[in-house]
Order: sequence, then C-alpha cells, then structure tokens
Amino acid sequence: MREVYLDYSATTPVKEEVLQEMLPYFTERFGNPSSLYSRGLEAKEALEHARAQVAHLIGADPKEIFFTGCGSEADNWAVFGTADALKSKGRHIITTKIEHHAMLHSCEFLEKNGFHVTYLEPEPDGTILPQKLEEAIREDTILISIMMVNNEVGTIEPVRELAAIAKKHGILFHSDAVQALGNIPVDVKEIGADMMSFSAHKIYGPKGVGALYIRKGVRISNYLHGGAQEAGRRAGTENLAEIVGFGKAAQLAEENLQTHAEHCRKLRDLLIQKVTAEIPDVFVNGSMEKRHPGNANITFKYIEGESILLLLDYKGISVSTGSACSSKSLEPSHVLTALGVPVEMVHGTVRFTTGDFTTEEDIEYTVDSLKEIVARLRELSPVDGKKGW
Repeated sequence: MREVYLDYSATTPVKEEVLQEMLPYFTERFGNPSSLYSRGLEAKEALEHARAQVAHLIGADPKEIFFTGCGSEADNWAVFGTADALKSKGRHIITTKIEHHAMLHSCEFLEKNGFHVTYLEPEPDGTILPQKLEEAIREDTILISIMMVNNEVGTIEPVRELAAIAKKHGILFHSDAVQALGNIPVDVKEIGADMMSFSAHKIYGPKGVGALYIRKGVRISNYLHGGAQEAGRRAGTENLAEIVGFGKAAQLAEENLQTHAEHCRKLRDLLIQKVTAEIPDVFVNGSMEKRHPGNANITFKYIEGESILLLLDYKGISVSTGSACSSKSLEPSHVLTALGVPVEMVHGTVRFTTGDFTTEEDIEYTVDSLKEIVARLRELSPVDGKKGW
C-alpha cells in the first residue's frame, strides 16, 4: 500500500543529516556541558555551536537563545515569566482567540490567579488587525502574545506591525513562531519581537527540544529552577544530542528556505486546485494571500472530518482534523469557530500540510482517494446537501 504523509505541521521526520549529527552525542560524546574536564568542554562547545546555528536562522545573538524542552514550554515560560516579573506593574495580557493551547491554557490559568486577559477576535481569514490590538491596550497591559503563523489554518499574522504597536506603548511582545520557523523568513530584529518560541521537530529536527528567544535586556522570571544552565535562566542538564540536532536542522532550514517554501507551495496549490475543482461543496479556510506555504485547511460539507481521516489512513494517507495537540478532543476547533465557521462544518474540516518529501504523485493519489471517500460518506450521510444543514 502506498504511504503518503501530509501532516508536516504536526511533526516532521528527522532528516538523515540531522540524525547523523546527533548520533555521536548519545555514545562517545556523552559529556555534560556543565562539567569542567575535556569531555564536558567538548559537550559545551557542541551546545554553543548549536545555539549559534539557531540564532543565525532568526537573526539573533546566540546569547538571546535559550533551549527548552519544546515549543509549549517556551510559550509557558514567556507568559508565566512575564506575569511574575511584571505583576507589580500590571496584570493585563492581550492574546488572540486562535492561539495554540499552550498559550490559551496558560492565560486561563493566570485568569484564575488574578490576571485579566483580552482575547482578540480574528477576521474571517484568521488575520488579527493592528487596530484591534491598539484598541485593547490598557494602562496595566504587560504582555501581548500573538502567534506568527496559525497552526491550523496557516494564516500569517502581521507581527511586525503588531510588535511596533506594543513597542510604542512600552509593552513586551511575544510571538509563538513554531509554525513559521523554516517555512517563512523569521528575523527577530526586523519583526521587533521581545520574545519568540520555536520547536525543532517542525523543521526536520528531533522531538523534545525547543527554544525561547529573549531579546537582550528583557528580564523575565525563570520558569525552571535548580541549576545554572542556560546562563542561569533555565535549570536542568541540557538535552545535548537533541540540541545538536536542532542546530543542524536550523542550518539546513536556512540553506533550503526558498527551495523548501516553493516546493511546499507548489504541491499545496495543486492539492487545493484539484480538490476544489473535482469535489463539490468544499471551501478553504484561512488567508490565501498570506499563508503558510504547505497548509491546506479544507472543509468538506455534510460529512465528518474524522471519518475522512480514518478512511484516508486506511489508504495509507496521514492527515489531521485540527492541530495535532488537540486532534483527540471532541470539541470543535477553537480556531475555526473563532473564524465564524458553523460548528457542523467545523467537524467536516481536514488539515493537509505538505513538506520536503511530498511528491506530485502523493497529491494525485490523495485527491483520487478523497473523491472516492467523500462520495461514499455523503451517500451515507443523513444530511441532504441540497436542503442544507
């Protein structure tokens, strides 16, 4: 059976070059970067080399990169670290209704502990308008956090303009850039962000390692305590092998950014073109002009997205019905709901994401399979498409 992977926004395979870079650090180069003898110094050198590779990809100083266990930890650190450090100045945070749950759940926790959070409404295409942010700012606002690329519908947010508004008012600006890294250019200085979150496993690196960019001069409280690692700002022995992998993946992402984006976009567009032309009663969610190059979030009317997913899986095709972190939940996508998609149609939505190893043959096979599956499910559906929902 043919196997097709179209869920690159959930995770990516580790590239061979990345794996080979990592392997020695599981065996002969197993030293602790905090140790002062030669084996430890060798590990420290590898750690700092990886830090420089990640920093170079985003235009940062290596001293502004702090490795974490994942992108979610980086988001949590940005939120809780800021809240703790600046709580005497204010207790108001601004974010959006379409953030990753790492941000939304952190804000919900803070709301239970005396903080106030404003959740900005997106436009129907997922865009957050700068004027809406400006209107939401209060005297006690201490943090604005708006993701750079939405993980479900792929909309690219105007983070440069949003960060400029934050700076004008003297408010820290954080952006979850997990889906942006390696897919579109990310330059922290040009954007003007104070903090940004990243993850290795979205750019063909290993799972279990992420990073938080903290602009030089920004002081937030530590999130993990216990040791002096990461310049005394994040305790715990560094996950050296995976950090080395992150560094190599960052290097490859920088070298291949344009080729990668063009490849993903070409196949994404082919998928959208064929699905919308050959399958009736479908629509694409999110902005088509400012969009993640590999993302195709498509709603199929009158049927369940989960049924599509399972039948595609039976044919060897991997896709998602939402973000990977919430795909097991029975709740409708909070992103699509915020975009105004009716609940019954939200449940008929599938996210396809192309990547470096996707081929035109994969797209042809997927569309042919979709045509068969959608037709079969609609025959079984109690909903009459002609009469509507």
